[in-house]
Amino acid sequence: MSAKRKERKERVTEGEKEVSLKEVEEERIEEVEEDFEEATRESASSMASRSRLNEPLIQLPIISEIPEAVDDFLRNFLQRLGMSRTLNSFEVEWYGSAQKLQTESLRMTSAGICFIPDALTHQQLLHSELKEVHREIDLLREGVLKAGESLVRMQTERDFHRIQYRRLLEEKNRLIEDHKKLRKHLQSFEPALKQLDDKYQAALSQKMLITLEKDRLKNSTSTTLNQEKSQPKRDSRSKSVPVPRKTEFPDPQLAGASTGPCKSSFSLCCSIRAHHLPISCIDLHPRKMILASTSDDRSWRLWALPANGEKVGQMVLTGEGHSDWLSGCSFHPDGAKLATTSGDTTVRLWDFSRGCCVLTLSGHTQPVWCCSFHSFGHSLASCSADKTAKLWDLNTETCCLTMRRHTASVNSVCFLPFSDLVLTSSADKTLAMWDARLGVCITTFQGHHHPCNHATFSLAGNITASCDSHGVINLWDIRKSTSATATVDVGPHPTNQVVFNPTGKMLAVACSDSLVRLVEVDSLVVSSLSGHSDGVQSVTFDHKGETLLSAGSDGLINVWT
Repeated sequence: MSAKRKERKERVTEGEKEVSLKEVEEERIEEVEEDFEEATRESASSMASRSRLNEPLIQLPIISEIPEAVDDFLRNFLQRLGMSRTLNSFEVEWYGSAQKLQTESLRMTSAGICFIPDALTHQQLLHSELKEVHREIDLLREGVLKAGESLVRMQTERDFHRIQYRRLLEEKNRLIEDHKKLRKHLQSFEPALKQLDDKYQAALSQKMLITLEKDRLKNSTSTTLNQEKSQPKRDSRSKSVPVPRKTEFPDPQLAGASTGPCKSSFSLCCSIRAHHLPISCIDLHPRKMILASTSDDRSWRLWALPANGEKVGQMVLTGEGHSDWLSGCSFHPDGAKLATTSGDTTVRLWDFSRGCCVLTLSGHTQPVWCCSFHSFGHSLASCSADKTAKLWDLNTETCCLTMRRHTASVNSVCFLPFSDLVLTSSADKTLAMWDARLGVCITTFQGHHHPCNHATFSLAGNITASCDSHGVINLWDIRKSTSATATVDVGPHPTNQVVFNPTGKMLAVACSDSLVRLVEVDSLVVSSLSGHSDGVQSVTFDHKGETLLSAGSDGLINVWT
């Protein structure tokens, strides 16, 4: 109690009863106000102490004026005095400002300023929070319902895909079983297919051998008849006819090498898809229109060339055995064997009648580029990137001579027809002529300024042609090796191979610019044939010079007539 209250009580006890009713009411109002102020101060001090204990680092701001909760007191007071109209006005104004007070209290709470609300304000705050909670619950309920619907939909899709997976798995297992059954069924036919293929290959080989034997007998019969007609009748005392030497061995092509017409124009007749990889070399059978081809696919093939206006060539035979790409091939003079060279450093000899490799010649240390048979077939020459050329004796199956003179890779080798002379060309820009009987180099041709890729003799044996990596072609007289008799430049693209036609009056050149060039030996006039889509690697003429054959990196064999 305050001092004023004590003084009033003393005055009442002393009998001061003259105080009017109005003074009593004023004193009662003052007492209520003092009690409220004291309770407010006590609650503020208790809240401050509690905040200091719980949150020592946070100090709430001090509120200078706190709204007084005297609405109940005023109602009672006005009701006792009978001031009904004043009471109604008070209630209208008091409850009209309740919402404003609530808004301000929320704003002050968010700003960190707290005060003790009355029961009605606290109830309204709780009611608004409850509404917010109900609203959030409704939102969560909607989200849960949507999630439930999505879950049901996903479960339905999962079941559908699971059924589809099981169906596909069953179908896969069924297909696997069918594949196993078909494989077993196919394996049961493999022995029969293999037997039929062997019979087919044997029949083809037998057919080719019979054809070759027939041609050999026919040629020998015609030769015998011609000799009998030209030989005069002699009695039994006449002397025997001398046997010709090796260098005088008669050959119909050689006899007509310098005579006969020379075809100067060619057009593309047909193309044969011989290999899927580049073709490195082709060679024509000595008597038949059968062409051998070698490729980077490690195989060689024999092709029956089209005749009588046909447009399609037929593969007769094929062989595989080398472990690397093939670089060259050459027919044996009897036409029953084929020699092949490869990047695996070996030379292999294939027998058509046996259908397999009958001899492997190993001696080079680097890839072998080319090979050439002697006209009598008893020896074989080969050249390699190891800077050597070797001469092989086919009877003893050994190397009988190694020719060493070049200082770089030896790129080509060939025999002079019906002679023991061997011609080699090298990347050291020179050509060399060797005597195979003595094993010595008898002539060196110097005149190229770039690596030589190939060199060859004319069929008559008096002219040599060579080509280099810059497109220069040199013609040489074998009796005058000091300088080239003629030079033709078809560069700057490399020239890969040169070959004479049977008359020796025309030269065919395989060029890397996908063209086949024809050079007339006498006039040095150059013409071009276009038909390949990539570099041309090898060319050759047929036995009469009426057909030109070319092969290139596009895997095609073109027939020009």
